[in-house]
Amino acid sequence: MLSALRRVPFAIQVLLALVLGIALGIVARQIGPVGPDADPNWLAVTLDTVGSTFVALLRTIVPPLILLAVIASIANLRNVTNAARLALRTLLWFAATALVAVAIGIGLGLTIRPGLGTGIDPETAAEPGSTGSWLAFLDSIVPTNFLGLTAGTSDDGTGALSTSLDFNALQLIVIAIAIGIAAVRVGKAAEPFLAFTQSALEVVLKVLWWVIRLAPLGTVGLLGNAVYSYGWTTIGALGKFAIAIYVGLVLVLFVVYPLLALASGLSPVKYFTGVWPAVQLGFVSRSSMGTLPVTQRVAEVNFGVPRAYASFAVPFGATTKMDGCAAIYPAIAAIFIAQFFGVDLSITQYLLIVFVSVIGSAATAGTTGATVMLTLTLSTLGLPLEGVGLLLAVDPILDMGRTATNVAGQALIPALVAKHEGILDVERFHAPRGLDGFVPVDEPVPAAKADDAPPEEQSTEERSEARVGGSD
Repeated sequence: MLSALRRVPFAIQVLLALVLGIALGIVARQIGPVGPDADPNWLAVTLDTVGSTFVALLRTIVPPLILLAVIASIANLRNVTNAARLALRTLLWFAATALVAVAIGIGLGLTIRPGLGTGIDPETAAEPGSTGSWLAFLDSIVPTNFLGLTAGTSDDGTGALSTSLDFNALQLIVIAIAIGIAAVRVGKAAEPFLAFTQSALEVVLKVLWWVIRLAPLGTVGLLGNAVYSYGWTTIGALGKFAIAIYVGLVLVLFVVYPLLALASGLSPVKYFTGVWPAVQLGFVSRSSMGTLPVTQRVAEVNFGVPRAYASFAVPFGATTKMDGCAAIYPAIAAIFIAQFFGVDLSITQYLLIVFVSVIGSAATAGTTGATVMLTLTLSTLGLPLEGVGLLLAVDPILDMGRTATNVAGQALIPALVAKHEGILDVERFHAPRGLDGFVPVDEPVPAAKADDAPPEEQSTEERSEARVGGSD
């Protein structure tokens, strides 16, 4: 049975998981009881456990993935001619596309006006458990320990206190950047360390692939629990808001990105077929870092971006390039909250939305959810943070589309920069895709390897074979 399941395309598995999750969520609501003070039934508990376990596994693998991927990406710039210019152009493209995305978000917020006529009682609004501010953002950049760990104490409801550890993704990024630059500056003496880092990254990516294979199961739990917890009534009350978000995501994914590809002499159709494996996994996993190996493989194998540059641009984009989470979503959400509470925004405040979206993208740090980025925007504008609690009902559903848009941009920008720099393998970009969604490699994979692992799980060395033109 397991071998038969492996033959089902991943996209079909995801689609079936979405349908099954919604169906089980409806069944759980029918079993009852339903309500914030009600004890969930056995099916609701199962859905919640399955979904939270999948998210926990992703969060567990993200810290070492951030640390190793960023160090390796900086080290790989040594093999790229004009590395400083490539890095600068990558940043400029990130900022330019974020600017376009936030402009679309503001336009939709003013046109659709999602905060009016929701029928929700403002008294039900509540502040989120965690918030963001510029001071907190700046403080979080400075590492407090080598691993970027933070500790928190909470009451379990019985008076007993429990302490939990979490990681600060921003601090991990800063630590990784410092170590990567130092290793490059040290030179030959750091070669064993960099070799170990690359080897460790391959191991972590393999473990991540094992987690990714559970994505359809996690989708059933996450979506089913969302339907059970909030139901169609609450979700329907925020329908205009959800529609506005997805219209913005669709415009960026299906209009802005294709136009950028077309303006650079690249086929929009090939862009869509090439980026689809990363988009579908980002939609399910809701994590840019969790989708990193697929996004990087898309850039290298389907788009023909040189491996040395892709190994820098894609991991860097997975932590900072967030057109969905850090541009469209906070822009529309801020306008929603302002309209809901009857606050008129000034031109200056709209400009602040643009500034926060373009500059503060790193606050999302490639993990699931965009609450920190939203609260950072609201605190900058002086809007009520209580409005964030209203949006949590539809956040899991929105986060799927946001992450899919994020990873689509994270794969596209390296291709655009490489094209303008004359280092893109254009023939590979326009080459036919295989049944697995990727351009077939130049040399066939040995039978044992093909039977044991899907093409996505090939090592970095095997993936490099897919580039026309030989080694780096």
